[in-house]
Amino acid sequence: MNVRGRAAGLLAGIVLSLALASTAHALTRPKVARDSNGQSVRLDGSLVLVEPDIELSLVTAGGLHEPRKDWSETARRLLPAALRRELAGRSLQLQPDFDIPDDLDPASTLGQIVRLNEAVALSITQYSQPGSQLATKRDPRGRARMDWSLGPGVATLREATGADYAMFVYVRDSYASGGRTALRVFGLLLGAAMGGVLDIGGGLQVGVATIVDLRSGQVVWYNLIANQSGDLRDEDGARKTVRQVLQKLPL
Repeated sequence: MNVRGRAAGLLAGIVLSLALASTAHALTRPKVARDSNGQSVRLDGSLVLVEPDIELSLVTAGGLHEPRKDWSETARRLLPAALRRELAGRSLQLQPDFDIPDDLDPASTLGQIVRLNEAVALSITQYSQPGSQLATKRDPRGRARMDWSLGPGVATLREATGADYAMFVYVRDSYASGGRTALRVFGLLLGAAMGGVLDIGGGLQVGVATIVDLRSGQVVWYNLIANQSGDLRDEDGARKTVRQVLQKLPL
């Protein structure tokens, strides 16, 4: 998974661009592309789940994020399984999951597709915020529109998987340590005593999902989630996260 750069820059950018998520219980921003007639694109064909990029970390009392390999490995097993279960109940034909080889050459076509999708997902996140829409991504009425593509190179992934669409998922999830939780409670109490708000911040779950049409390269669906709750370390938490991730699938 080195070919992806572990999406560290992607998720860091999301956290920065969505500081408001730190005060939101749950935030989702699904978007669906439209066809030439202005109608929402509908998924019609088979779909492959590309190996999700997931990392879980512990937030120390000092606010540092320490990656936890054991938690991450558990989440990398539970989240894909929950995605498959949920998607199996939709009107989609699922192809076998596509695992990204650890030794995949970043310069290869497949390596470039994975990295390009990260960049495009970040661009969608950045330029879909109020006041940040690109003029080239607006309809005649000035409304933001989904008009993003990975280009024809995605045909390589279609050949490798036999799927018409590919789903990419990135998640970064953090959990406050005992010391961090205590410090946060103290901060909240102190803020209340001072007549204001002093939220030191605890854990945060942030994720991005995209579906790309492998016949054209078009990004047909995108969703961003941000939570101050949620736990990918158990099946119930993975299922709840997946239900948020899959909101407004164009079926």
